[in-house]
Amino acid sequence: MNISLSPWNKLFINLHAATMADTSVPYGAVRDAAIGVKNGKIAWIGKQKNLPDAPEKLAKEVMDAKGHWLTPGLIDCHTHMVFGGQRADEFARKLQGESYESILASGGGILSSVRATREASLEELRETALERARYAMSQGLTVLEIKSGYGLSLESELKILRVIKELRELLPITIKATCLAAHVVPPEFCDRRGAYISLICEELLPQVKQENLASAVDVFCEKIAFTLEEAEQIFQAAQALGFDLKIHAEQLSSLHGSSLAARYHALSADHLEYLTESDIIEMKASNTVAVLLPGAFYFLREKQIPPLELLRQHQVPIALATDFNPGTSPINSLSTIMNLACVLWRFTPEEALRGVTLHAAQALGLQATHGSLEVGKNADFAFWNIETPAELAYYLHGRACSKLVTHGEFIKFN
Repeated sequence: MNISLSPWNKLFINLHAATMADTSVPYGAVRDAAIGVKNGKIAWIGKQKNLPDAPEKLAKEVMDAKGHWLTPGLIDCHTHMVFGGQRADEFARKLQGESYESILASGGGILSSVRATREASLEELRETALERARYAMSQGLTVLEIKSGYGLSLESELKILRVIKELRELLPITIKATCLAAHVVPPEFCDRRGAYISLICEELLPQVKQENLASAVDVFCEKIAFTLEEAEQIFQAAQALGFDLKIHAEQLSSLHGSSLAARYHALSADHLEYLTESDIIEMKASNTVAVLLPGAFYFLREKQIPPLELLRQHQVPIALATDFNPGTSPINSLSTIMNLACVLWRFTPEEALRGVTLHAAQALGLQATHGSLEVGKNADFAFWNIETPAELAYYLHGRACSKLVTHGEFIKFN
């Protein structure tokens, strides 16, 4: 298939493509392939021998990939990349057996990051986030979701979202912003929960919409955060303003936040260790993606594994993400996350790669343009000097790509 045979802007030859588009073939693989790009979109992909003409007649530039593998650009659909400070001291406390809930109750956890983020300037947050994003790009990333949630005040939440907006302007990748002001209740509102929810719904979200600072709203629905009823109140306000919805749910207990999200046709429900079959059935009916976060599971030394077989049985798309944050998942490499999913949860390497490409795109509402190598989709892809795509989930230390392309153009990592 093709959009327009000539002239293409670029033609990449001598490569193997893990398209992730054809489920009848492992990885949707096309060996000895070529891919043509026109106006930032994939114009042709297939066996090189099936090209409709000689390469030099088809494109302005012909690039020899030297036998490297090509995958869709990787997609991290759940991160908290903009934050101040670090929480290495809490890491030591966890190793001594202290629970996540106990650390939060003592003023640590998310609240520790809130204090550091409030104190940091917009410029300081931007520079540290730029460094983190560029590292993620070196690992093959072309789409990045970033949540707020370490401000927990009108001023600080807007500051984080404005940092994310600046990152969109500074980096050549796709960045989606999510407002997670409903991360936990800030200390100054501990006895006035309703007032904080009103602040989110009546002041913050309208301002975020007015400045076009985020496309989605997220809520942490958990005993240590927000109740089911509170989450629904925020969903109603967000949906009325036209935001997409997401939820942190079923990480520490079963509150059926994922079912609530499904009833509101949320893009995704994330974490999901305590997901039930009834939740899964509702998620399937609403096309809500299950985003699993093995980094947090590993770092918190959790025991409750998400119900993978039920998710597979009901054919709910399963995405993977880093959950990159300073406290519970300080991991900024999707291939490391792929490895953890395979080792801890028995994902296949192909399932893991689909989780950070096609299914991750769906978790952000980008499946029409991203996540697989198909004609008409964005020409976002990563080149890898590997012998098989399984290597992307093989190395625990992560895997740097050899080259990265967005909208048909090579980009630098730093």
